[in-house]
Amino acid sequence: MTHSHNKADYIGIVGSVLCIIHCIAMPALAMGTAFTHKNHTHIGYISLDYFFILVNGIAVYFATKDHKSISLKILLWGALLIFAISLIFEGKHYIFHWLGYIGSILLITGHFINLYICQIAPRIKLKMS
Repeated sequence: MTHSHNKADYIGIVGSVLCIIHCIAMPALAMGTAFTHKNHTHIGYISLDYFFILVNGIAVYFATKDHKSISLKILLWGALLIFAISLIFEGKHYIFHWLGYIGSILLITGHFINLYICQIAPRIKLKMS
């Protein structure tokens, strides 16, 4: 099985890892700036969340566009749904914060599985032949 959009998997992995780093680092940065700025706004933080949703959405679309594995499509699109909902509703309840991490980890896992299926497994099969 050839996979013509392998860059989408790499973009998805990088986007999800950057989101995790952002979600871990942002509270610490916000805490530090809260002491120096009285009128701290989260406009950049919110727009960055939507940027991560957009990047990961595009990556999932291209990674699954011509893919034959229904289970992998369900994994990636389901992970994206969890990821997007968690970022959108993160301020409503603390559970969405943790769901964001779960969605990111599932996206990373799904893209790694996709890379394995489409790049590594066929090479192993050729070497064994």
